[in-house]
Amino acid sequence: METAPSTTPTHPPAGGLPPASGDLGAEIDILAGRLAKVKENIGKVIFGQEQTIEQSLVTILAGGHVLLIGVPGLAKTRLVECLGHVLGLDARRVQCTPDLMPADIIGSEVLEESEGGKRAFRFIKGPVFCQLLMADEINRASPRTQSALLQAMQEHKVSVAGHTHALPLPFHVLATQNPLEQEGTYPLPEAQLDRFLLQIDVDYPSLEAERQMLIVTTGSSDATADTILNAQDLMAAQRLVRRIPIGDKVVEAILRLVRAGRPETTELEEVRKSLAWGPGPRAGQALMLASRARALMQGRFSPSIEDVAALAHPVLRHRVALNYGARAEGVTLSSIIDRLIGQLG
Repeated sequence: METAPSTTPTHPPAGGLPPASGDLGAEIDILAGRLAKVKENIGKVIFGQEQTIEQSLVTILAGGHVLLIGVPGLAKTRLVECLGHVLGLDARRVQCTPDLMPADIIGSEVLEESEGGKRAFRFIKGPVFCQLLMADEINRASPRTQSALLQAMQEHKVSVAGHTHALPLPFHVLATQNPLEQEGTYPLPEAQLDRFLLQIDVDYPSLEAERQMLIVTTGSSDATADTILNAQDLMAAQRLVRRIPIGDKVVEAILRLVRAGRPETTELEEVRKSLAWGPGPRAGQALMLASRARALMQGRFSPSIEDVAALAHPVLRHRVALNYGARAEGVTLSSIIDRLIGQLG
């Protein structure tokens, strides 16, 4: 879905978010108001993708990375650009192709000679040295190049020629993938898929949203978005997410959901017969953080079981796999995850 470009970045309001006051409820209320403005401004540019916008913001607030999967034209690239603009982050884009090399992403050392004839190596940073990196069509990059992102995503640093270079903070990778055309692609390995906090499936917009998009994006003036936060505000929000309390019932719901998805230990016969493998402990961590972030976005003091159920699909769909028999019988991952959610009561 084509959308109008955002405006030239504006500076966020002076002062940003207030410092931590010890009053968690007041901090949540203030930040929830700012995040509502973030969503509102993104909605001026991206039409009909409310759930995608919310889940993307949840991931960034939780400090994670996003895998966006959808057919061409659904504003995945524009969404990443708009997120960087509205959140006040240094955003860059890499178009993944089979001949893309790791050095094209992380950078490389070059030999330079000074006017005095002295030679020395100088490290030239690649596009990964940013705060919001878009890896477009990540499954078109070779496994070697895909793995170059692994250390950056997990450790927020890269190693070149024996030297370690820290990445800017905050650092988030938002990767896109086209589910239709699979020729010449390299499916992401499970270890790298697990590094993405959420896998967001981007759907077509509703009729009314598509009508609005057609009118707004083909007129004489473009839709615009303002910068609402900056990097320091975002990192303060991420720290606040980890301070939000989570009740024992929600913790137990997360454990029950994750452990019920493992064919070796589950009591659900349908899951045992259908899954080749289930989610690891990182899935539970993702649900904990994402549930807190969702509660924060909605101005609530703590997450609920409804947050866990709402986030189960994007957290689990890339962390479990159907076996051959289930695929042959037409079983879908969505139905299995719905079954897991159903046993939460």
